[in-house]
Amino acid sequence: MVLAAADRAAVRALWKKLNNVGVYTAEALERPFLAFPSTKVYFLHLDLNPGSAQVKAHGRKVADALTLAVDRLDDLPRALSALRELHTDRLRVDPVNFKLLCHCLLVTLARHYPGDFSPALQASLHKFLSHVISALAPDCR
Repeated sequence: MVLAAADRAAVRALWKKLNNVGVYTAEALERPFLAFPSTKVYFLHLDLNPGSAQVKAHGRKVADALTLAVDRLDDLPRALSALRELHTDRLRVDPVNFKLLCHCLLVTLARHYPGDFSPALQASLHKFLSHVISALAPDCR
């Protein structure tokens, strides 16, 4: 599962530009809680209020995972295997939730980087995030 060279370059260029990925992933994580309340079921043990320290901390974990994915684009299944096992086997997260979070991340990044968020960049990020979702899918072993 490999992205085209132009897509990889676009994703890496944006990722280098992001000042604090954790801020954006935390904001993106808050969005499904508001728009899709069923996503809260996996986080009942956390304070899900916007801006809470627990949501920010989980946002940083998401940021670290996505940064790892950006760094290891050519081998996402292996790079994300521990996260796949955690989310699939232990937590039993419905993969549709990853799609919702990725959509919310696209919205968040477009909001913060409107001048950079061209249709081509959006397409590259969407492809990248789709590959990440596939690497986290239960059948990706």
